[in-house]
Amino acid sequence: MGSDIGTDNRLFIAGKWVPSAGEGFVDVISPASEDVIGRIPSVAHADIDAAVAAARAAFDSGPWKNTDGAARAEALARISAQISARSEEFARTISNEIGAPITFSRLGQVLAATMVADYYAELGRNTAWEETRAGLLGPSVVRRTPVGVVAAIVPWNVPVYATMLKLAPAIVAGCTVVLKPAQEAALSARLLGEVLEEVGLPPGVVNIVPADRVVGEYLVTHPGVDKVSFTGSTAVGRHIASLCGQRLRRVTLELGGKSAAILLPDVDLAAAVPALLGAGLMNSGQACVAQTRVLAPRDRYDEVVEALVAGVEGVKVGAPLDEETQVGPLVSARQRGRVEEYLAAGVAEGAKVAVGGGRPAGLDRGWYVEPTLFVGVDNGMRIAQEEIFGPVLSVIEYDGVDDAVRLANDSNYGLSGSVWTADHDTGLAVARQVRTGTFNVNTFMLENCAPFGGFKDSGLGRELGPEGLAAYIEYQTVNMPAEWAGS
Repeated sequence: MGSDIGTDNRLFIAGKWVPSAGEGFVDVISPASEDVIGRIPSVAHADIDAAVAAARAAFDSGPWKNTDGAARAEALARISAQISARSEEFARTISNEIGAPITFSRLGQVLAATMVADYYAELGRNTAWEETRAGLLGPSVVRRTPVGVVAAIVPWNVPVYATMLKLAPAIVAGCTVVLKPAQEAALSARLLGEVLEEVGLPPGVVNIVPADRVVGEYLVTHPGVDKVSFTGSTAVGRHIASLCGQRLRRVTLELGGKSAAILLPDVDLAAAVPALLGAGLMNSGQACVAQTRVLAPRDRYDEVVEALVAGVEGVKVGAPLDEETQVGPLVSARQRGRVEEYLAAGVAEGAKVAVGGGRPAGLDRGWYVEPTLFVGVDNGMRIAQEEIFGPVLSVIEYDGVDDAVRLANDSNYGLSGSVWTADHDTGLAVARQVRTGTFNVNTFMLENCAPFGGFKDSGLGRELGPEGLAAYIEYQTVNMPAEWAGS
């Protein structure tokens, strides 16, 4: 494809790089230096039309949906291997374009994405795409068929990983895909296009169009699309749900979170706090599953605060490519402004800043915010109820385990959560009472084998696990006469 990202105006459509129909370019800006590090073509409605037409043709008349499921799985495995072979290039590109610390980009962005692909490749090899069931009047053949053309809309914060949550099961299911990456993370999407070109999927199986929100809405409503899979904010998710509802279009929504980490009275703070800070400040706090509400028992509140203050004070803020950096810049000036508005709102509502609360000294360029710890937080405050999407934690007192569960559930969100305790069984008992899609006992992770998604305003449907594959499947029942012996 060529390496001049400053002048290439091509998009990956129908298995090749074609000139965009849009006029001009969009700058990709480094969050650390505020310099332009790349330029992508401005995507037009005509580009969406071309991408959907390619995906539609590949699905309706191409070989992909009728390809053996194991062969589709092997194609996905080749994609994973190609990403792995270029893993450092992917990681550095992601760190440069969104500001993620390089250590997180290697593990949480790239390795995690290939692990998802490998999981679905294995699942695809072992999935029965047809089965025969004994019915009352004769056998029924139950077929797992692909849902069709998928519009996959992914955010900037974990661009390749979020892409793979959609792309991997869609490919295995036999769907075709129009991928709309965020413009902030379009450089890593371009690398993915190069990988797809190298692997050589049939033309139109995957198409990449890094459009803005206006053109993205055109994709969501395009008559050639059968399903929309979206990861992003709850506000945008609501709008997409309404658009899909009007069209009876299949939709999966992975949306926001305001997850609670419950520290039980028997918690070992020396063990829990480092892990909790990693779960709360991961990706510079720009993670929907971040554990941002820390619920502390009243009789250990001061001790918890002291441990968290020491931990947050020790977090290294710096350039994304610095191997020692734990918190990098936020993705954009707009995002930093949004976080700073929440910092001011927390103080205005009566919370106290124990650590941070401003911009770090010595980092005059880049969209940095200090890792911040609020104490004296009431669960009704905006900083405890609304998703900040920055390196901001709040400590909230509770009285007894029932009160901790009540506070954890006192949220419009229900995406993730955790409990930290000396007794694993007690932790499991707490988990069973918290209405959230993913919960962790003395750890923090997403398991590829298990469904991921949210309760309440955190979304609709599930990704990962067999449930994630089912989201790209339509079930067809074929009832056969009793005398049919099978084939």
